Amino acid sequence: MQQRPFMIRQVFLFLLIAGLFIQFFCSCGTTRPYTYMQGSFDTATLSKLQVADPIIQKGDLLSIIVYSDNPEATKIYNQSLIVSSSSGSSIGGSTDAGVGGSPGLSGGGSITAPGYLVDENGDIRFQGLGILHIEGMTIADVKKLLDSKLKDTLLTNPYYNIRFLNYRFTMLGEITRPGIFTIPSGHINLLEAFALGGDLTFYARRDNILIIREINGKREFVRLDVTRPDIMASPYFYLQQNDMVIVEQNKKKSIANDQLTTRNIGIATSIISTIAILYSILR
Repeated sequence: MQQRPFMIRQVFLFLLIAGLFIQFFCSCGTTRPYTYMQGSFDTATLSKLQVADPIIQKGDLLSIIVYSDNPEATKIYNQSLIVSSSSGSSIGGSTDAGVGGSPGLSGGGSITAPGYLVDENGDIRFQGLGILHIEGMTIADVKKLLDSKLKDTLLTNPYYNIRFLNYRFTMLGEITRPGIFTIPSGHINLLEAFALGGDLTFYARRDNILIIREINGKREFVRLDVTRPDIMASPYFYLQQNDMVIVEQNKKKSIANDQLTTRNIGIATSIISTIAILYSILR
């Protein structure tokens, strides 16, 4: 009778040691595959890099607002705003607001500009100037083009507010929240994009990120390794509009998926066996 409590203690001690042993080996995995930009940075080279401005492509939608010293003369070169009141009705309004101003609203409405769509020929029909070919240009190039047509001849000291209205990219695969993302600015790097999507999952291959980019009707396919610090020097580190980012799953997920059923059965069998042993001892 005195031997039974001793045997019970031995069984529980064995289970405790086995659990700690398993926990130790499961926690001994390296974190290197999940760490971004490992190693040292070549700061001398990286500090000289300049972020490339996005190139205007067919299908882009641009907001272009012209300002000058003469608000009345500027009106002809601006599209009408669509002003939605809080009651749901819409009225027209000018984008011109004088020098550095903005149109005001009463009653808590919202303002939307229709924008200029770059057509299949790479052109926009600009209000007051007609057809302008802007495909392949940057925003800075468009400002120079407008200056060449407006400055000193039609407007005094013109300046412009130009931005993309449909700057978006797509992320698929091992992303916490995959989907299509639209941003208000014209610059976003790959790590910022991951943050928008809730970061990569545990099963993501960080050394094999596929970027699909379309330039002049041709698709480019590039694979990036975000575990390396020199990723920042890649021209694909900063995303362009309409880029697709595809994150591949690592082997651990494939193995986990294949062995999920077997593992669950093994766990259930171990629990049943342990209960059976304890029952036979305590009976």
